[in-house]
Amino acid sequence: MTPPTPSGSDPKKKATAKKAIAKKAATKKATAKDAIAKKATAKKATAKKATAKKVTAKKAAAEKTTAKAKKTVAPKPAPLPEAPVSPAIGADDRDRLLSATHHDPHSVLGAHPVPGGTAFRAFRPYALSVTVLADNLRAELHDDGDGFFSGLLPLREVPAYRLLVTYEGSEQEIEDAYGFLPALGELDLHLIGEGRHEELWRALGAEPMTHQGVTGTRFTVWAPNARGVSLAGTFNFWDGTGHPMRSLGGSGVWELFVPGIGEGELYKFAITRPDGSRTLRADPLARRTQVPPETSSIVHASHHVWQDAAWLESRAAVPAHEAPFSVYEVHLASWRPGLTYRQLAEQLPAYVKDLGFTHVELMPVAEHPFGGSWGYQVTGFYAPTARLGTPDDFKFLVDALHQAGIGVLMDWVPAHFPRDDWALAEFDGRPLYEHADPLRAAHPDWGTLEFDFGRREVRNFLVANALYWCEEFHIDGLRVDAVASMLYLDYSREPGQWLPNEHGGRENLDAVAFLQEMNATVYRRAPGVVTIAEESTAWDGVTRATHHIGPGGFGGLGFGLKWNMGWMHDSLGYVQHEPVHRKYHHHEMTFSMVYAYSENYVLPISHDEVVHGKRSLVSKMPGDWWQQRATHRAYLGFMWAHPGKQLLFMGQEFAQGAEWSEAHGPDWWLLDPAYGAEPDHRGVRDLVRDLNVVYRHTPALWQCDTNPDGFQWVVGDAADDNVFAFLRYDAEGTPLLAVSNFAPVVRHDYRLGVPDDIPAWHEALNTDLGRYGGSDVINPDAVKPEATPWHGRPASVQLTLPPLATVWLRPA
Repeated sequence: MTPPTPSGSDPKKKATAKKAIAKKAATKKATAKDAIAKKATAKKATAKKATAKKVTAKKAAAEKTTAKAKKTVAPKPAPLPEAPVSPAIGADDRDRLLSATHHDPHSVLGAHPVPGGTAFRAFRPYALSVTVLADNLRAELHDDGDGFFSGLLPLREVPAYRLLVTYEGSEQEIEDAYGFLPALGELDLHLIGEGRHEELWRALGAEPMTHQGVTGTRFTVWAPNARGVSLAGTFNFWDGTGHPMRSLGGSGVWELFVPGIGEGELYKFAITRPDGSRTLRADPLARRTQVPPETSSIVHASHHVWQDAAWLESRAAVPAHEAPFSVYEVHLASWRPGLTYRQLAEQLPAYVKDLGFTHVELMPVAEHPFGGSWGYQVTGFYAPTARLGTPDDFKFLVDALHQAGIGVLMDWVPAHFPRDDWALAEFDGRPLYEHADPLRAAHPDWGTLEFDFGRREVRNFLVANALYWCEEFHIDGLRVDAVASMLYLDYSREPGQWLPNEHGGRENLDAVAFLQEMNATVYRRAPGVVTIAEESTAWDGVTRATHHIGPGGFGGLGFGLKWNMGWMHDSLGYVQHEPVHRKYHHHEMTFSMVYAYSENYVLPISHDEVVHGKRSLVSKMPGDWWQQRATHRAYLGFMWAHPGKQLLFMGQEFAQGAEWSEAHGPDWWLLDPAYGAEPDHRGVRDLVRDLNVVYRHTPALWQCDTNPDGFQWVVGDAADDNVFAFLRYDAEGTPLLAVSNFAPVVRHDYRLGVPDDIPAWHEALNTDLGRYGGSDVINPDAVKPEATPWHGRPASVQLTLPPLATVWLRPA
């Protein structure tokens, strides 16, 4: 075997190896040199990039400063982009508008800056064409179908423009309703949300106005559950699709200002309910309505100029419970059937003034669909019934009564409302004004719905409504109907049909809070106005101040007066008995004095007592025609002398024999001189006039009505005689002696104890006078007391008591 040859031993191979090593070294050096060059290049590139960034930033800052300076000095629109967009409404907005469920139509309709110019979009169902008119510009929009029109105009700014809308056979040049900002302020929305908007009628409903320099009407409605609300009326052929309203956020209020719409236009709100169905509703705050049975609301603005400043300034001088207060109750539609408000203004004030009443009380005048409800089932809480004229016509009547010196009370019905499907019931598709709980919503007696007094917006609706009548129509008092049905959760309900309140009781705490708020607000804002409760139970503190807590733990309800239903029931029960049986019911006439000072009372002989088979007042009385009229007169004399204010329903002042009917009203023919028995009826009316005249001029009969010091029994237990005698005192201690004999016999030398500091008494009034239709048994001369103690008093008088009569005597 031959051994290997060492490399260094071969010169040829050695030379080859040297060349390879040299080549490798050269390559390595070149690689290193390239690396260094690349690194230098990268470093230079990084530096260059940093420098460029600095220059760019500096340039951007300079441009920003320049732009800001330009904006400050003179704003200029940016150049129009080169690629315009389609102005047509997108599919989603289109579907929502067509289905009437769009919450913000103003964001889509109208004129809006877009890339490429200004997009004009209109939604006009039934229109043949829509053209934009702006200065010298006239551009017809493209018909996109289904009532949509659009166009893109190369305008840098939205111009002042109008729309020319062409229909078949007509053209309308109008302002675009969707070019306006909301016409309802943030403060209004805040107060509505809080349930504290005391002038709600100025924020909701239809309000003619000038907005952004354009005249029209702002329409607003509270419908928080609605998926969409549109405006329908004569101006859009009752198709609300083309007038969608915008939602004003969480307030639940929807708004739309419609240019060119003014007074007299008919309208309703087209509401899309949560289930997608639609309903057409009258405006809950409509100030004017169509004449029933038509149900549309009417845009209204008042132009009446009041002439009753002197009355308003004087009415607050004396509280109602310390002033003369005798009330003539009237159903306007039937007092003189066929008369309008303005025609009534020519007759009613003169009639009431002649009879000496201080006030009239109007049965509900708020709009109602069924005349047979007499106004107690209200659908238009803010509108006087259109049956008799316009709201300004009603103001004219109130003004005329004030100028005649007569106060105006009005029945107000906040307890319930009817179920008509065009009014308040499930207004926006769900219970809204009524309680969500069916047990709380359904009124068991009248087939109506009860208000949800616990919802702040509903309380606001009602409290503002009370103020509305007082402030806008100058009403002097509200007689609140059916208060008892509001106060008790178990009112007319059987066990299992109601749930106790949070304390386990039957009191409706929401209703209590509402009534307290209403009374406190009315008395704060409307000086001289009185509120009166028709409350038929013994609820504690109906006329007590709201901040005074009673034994039951409740503050007072805050009413000024309360109807004394107990007195009415008991006293009518007594006089309806034959005289021979009255001694067994004597307590029915005296029991009222046990509680007479627990509240501030009104003694009501109202419409409720002379309808539905109850007979008229004179027809309740037993005996023949003479005895009936005599007892009628004696009863009125007793009533006017009893502590409390008086209320008498129309027709009873002249002893109408028939029950009242809203279809034909009082039987005025009974006062026709050609009628044989006319003197009988005229005599009773003459007595009512004299009762009021003497009453007004005798402070003892009204000044201390709510003060126990103003009353003393002389004899309250003369049951066998059917006699009642008592003294009334004024604030100075001056007395009046009232004596009623409910027996059909004359009682001669009837002795009564009297104060010994009155030297003589004389008759101030005698219901048995011949001119009233009586037997003319009187005490013609002054009656002087004798020093004969009687009835626990040091002196006494002897009187002749006429049969079935009341006699008033005052110091001679």
